[in-house]
Amino acid sequence: MNFIRQKLELPNQGKKLLLHSCCAPCSGEVMEAIIASGIDFTIFFYNPNIHPKKEYDLRKEENIRFAEKHGIPFIDADYDVDNWFERAKGMELEPERGIRCTMCFDMRFERTALYASEHGFDTICSSLGISRWKNMEQINDSGIRAAGHYEGINYWTYNWRKQGGSSRMLEISKEEAFYMQEYCGCAYSLRDTNKWRMENGREKIKLGEKYYSNNNL
Repeated sequence: MNFIRQKLELPNQGKKLLLHSCCAPCSGEVMEAIIASGIDFTIFFYNPNIHPKKEYDLRKEENIRFAEKHGIPFIDADYDVDNWFERAKGMELEPERGIRCTMCFDMRFERTALYASEHGFDTICSSLGISRWKNMEQINDSGIRAAGHYEGINYWTYNWRKQGGSSRMLEISKEEAFYMQEYCGCAYSLRDTNKWRMENGREKIKLGEKYYSNNNL
């Protein structure tokens, strides 16, 4: 591997990081950079937005596989999908990056911050921001808000896209042949993605069939 990133340090002299992970492709490069920097961290997988359960299990198992390969502790949090749908009521037709996504980030980061506070972590962050499809400011605002509820917890706003991070993310995804998710994750993003595909003469998404390889992207 010829990719070189500067050594990272947690903000405010933090010692222990809880990394919220949304999926293996997004977290692969983030994990690699944190490992290379010698930071003590644990993966926290809490994503009740992911729909349907088959897709949730595929994304989670890929993340577990990569964490186990590198000996990183993995916290498998609850899949309280009913709670997510309850919170999303009235937002079913909101666009991507709108208030429904803010609610979703808030929900996931609130649980991450709570776990961090209860289990001796002083810093939280997320792999969500590495995706070019996400609004980094929106994500960071949710993270900072969640961390603010607990004394001694900081949200790390590091930009994982910098210094070739996005390119390395794709390289790792192909090297590991990760499962390739083709929509953000929730039922409404699946609905809207399939609607766009049908309007543009493409087939609907087929869950569990597409994987990264050196022959794609």
